[in-house]
Parts: sequence; structure tokens; C-alpha cells
Amino acid sequence: MKLITRDTDYAVKALLFFAKSKRKVVSVTDLVQALRIPRPFLRKILQVLNKREVLKSRKGQGGGFELSLPPQKIFLSFLIEIFQGPFQLNECLFKKNICPDRATCPLRYKINSIERSVISELKSITIQSLLNDGGKLWLKGKS
Repeated sequence: MKLITRDTDYAVKALLFFAKSKRKVVSVTDLVQALRIPRPFLRKILQVLNKREVLKSRKGQGGGFELSLPPQKIFLSFLIEIFQGPFQLNECLFKKNICPDRATCPLRYKINSIERSVISELKSITIQSLLNDGGKLWLKGKS
């Protein structure tokens, strides 16, 4: 089980770069060079973020992408949902079928409680809070 997949991780890194950048519009080439993320992965991620209105694309000379939401309005929980689907620790599957004890399972009750706690934490994390809590150090020299 992975809490954060590669696509979500790359999206967070790119959004941190946008949030820190002094330039309003950032080209894909600049992002690839600064973040060392393979271009095909990065383009796909940026297109998804554009479609979900987290980024705006700018065409033509000097084109690229820019944030369409302020960094304090971009939540990690939203990014996880975009790239990974709804957060779930355990699907309660047994040999590809839903477990017949799911409704009464004491372990499932505890897992649901843990899921609620994790989701609450994820909903409190924004791109701005990541930038404030250490993203500046990670991005030092990347803009």
C-alpha cells in the first residue's frame, strides 16, 4: 500500500515549484530541468491539473502553465483524489471478493477510524503549508 503514488508526488513537487517561482508562467522545459522529472510523466500530470483547474495553460511564445488557485487552496487530499481516487487503506477484499464480514468486522471498524484520522490530516495540508514547512529548503535553487 502506498499513501502517495509517483503521480501525486510529482504533482506536489511541480505545484511547490509554481508556488515558489517568481515567474507567473513556467514552461514545461524549465520544470523538467529543475525537478528532473521525466517529460512525458510531467506533461501528463500538468494536463490533468489543467483539466481539474488547478493550473492554467498558456499557449504560444512564453507559454507554459501557471497556478489557477492560490497555494493555500490546493489541498493534498484533493491531489490524492485526482491521481489515486478516494483514499482507502483497505478494501476488505478476500480473493477478489468483498469480505462477507465487512459490516461486523472489528478490524474494519478500527481501520475506518484510522482512515478518518488520516483523511482529516490530509485535508489540513496545502501546497502553501508544505512550502512553509520545508518546501522552501527542498526547492532552494530550483527556481
